[in-house]
Amino acid sequence: MTTERERRFPGPRRGQVVFGLLLVGTAVWLLGLIGTQTRWVDKTALFAQPRFWPAVGLGVMAVCAGLHLWRLPWRRLTRFDRAEALKWLSALEYVGWFLAYVWLVPIAGYLPVTMVFLPALTWRLGYRDRRWLVLSVALAVAIVVLFKAFLSVRIPGAAAYEYLPDAMRSFFILNF
Repeated sequence: MTTERERRFPGPRRGQVVFGLLLVGTAVWLLGLIGTQTRWVDKTALFAQPRFWPAVGLGVMAVCAGLHLWRLPWRRLTRFDRAEALKWLSALEYVGWFLAYVWLVPIAGYLPVTMVFLPALTWRLGYRDRRWLVLSVALAVAIVVLFKAFLSVRIPGAAAYEYLPDAMRSFFILNF
């Protein structure tokens, strides 16, 4: 049975408890690691210490997340909380796409991998018409030309280029 306070809560209910628990857990975990990630320097003012401001920030994060949990009118996980958490986790799919892209570029090359991943992501996002797929390949080529030719971004050559003849290898390393 819901209480009057739960019924009058103006904000969305879904994900509030999960968000608060994740935030408190992350803050406490990072506070536990602060001794290994920062240091305390002798003969330095308190506000100039490398550990001081990160500790203040994490402490405020933990306190505010705890207050958020404390002020919630409910403290039970519901099916709506689980559904919201699954939506948040679905964003990790794109992290996987990015990691695969970064892993494959040094192996197969910047241009070929970009020309495969952009249409694949276009397809994944639901744009399955031939026009969108052709535009995504054209965008991939434009991005590589912009970064390599105009911005002179140095991207290491791919391992696959080592199997090309000498003249082609240097051309591919410089341009693709």
